[in-house]
Amino acid sequence: MGKITFFEEKKFQGRCYNCSSDCADLHTYFSLCNSIRVESGVWVIYEKPNYKGFQYILSPGEYADSQQWMAFSENVKSCRPIKNTYGSAWKLRLYERPDFGGKMVECSDDCPSVYDTYKLREAYSCVVTDGAWVLYDLPNYRGHQYLLERGEYRQHGDWGAALPGVGSFRRITEF
Repeated sequence: MGKITFFEEKKFQGRCYNCSSDCADLHTYFSLCNSIRVESGVWVIYEKPNYKGFQYILSPGEYADSQQWMAFSENVKSCRPIKNTYGSAWKLRLYERPDFGGKMVECSDDCPSVYDTYKLREAYSCVVTDGAWVLYDLPNYRGHQYLLERGEYRQHGDWGAALPGVGSFRRITEF
């Protein structure tokens, strides 16, 4: 599936923990996380146990400090590998109202600015028919990240967002 290693200190120092599957509660393995090495797979890490809180999507590579994965804190309390990162088809539909109402846009490629591209100020609901996606609350792939895998999201809270704004989004692909 994949392999990820968490380190308590920056630059891959201190106590570490290797993981190769879903883990709902990492607190017994380390207290803080200041660097990560992703050896394989694409992973989503969460700030809180049980896959809650801020999300960060990490592809294979080395993250020598928490700023490299745009972390808001040094807390990493759960993780899981992302499925549906292979293939050639990605499809996402965003709706300007809850329960798939209002204007709808269908997307199959990355979008650095939802407003500039689609003139859509808010997205209250979404359907992912193919692939896995990460939504950002700011343009140019910045801000809070939200993982969306295949399924229906009737309101923005279903994907973890407090507000309905979607600034940008991109496909999650295995590199």
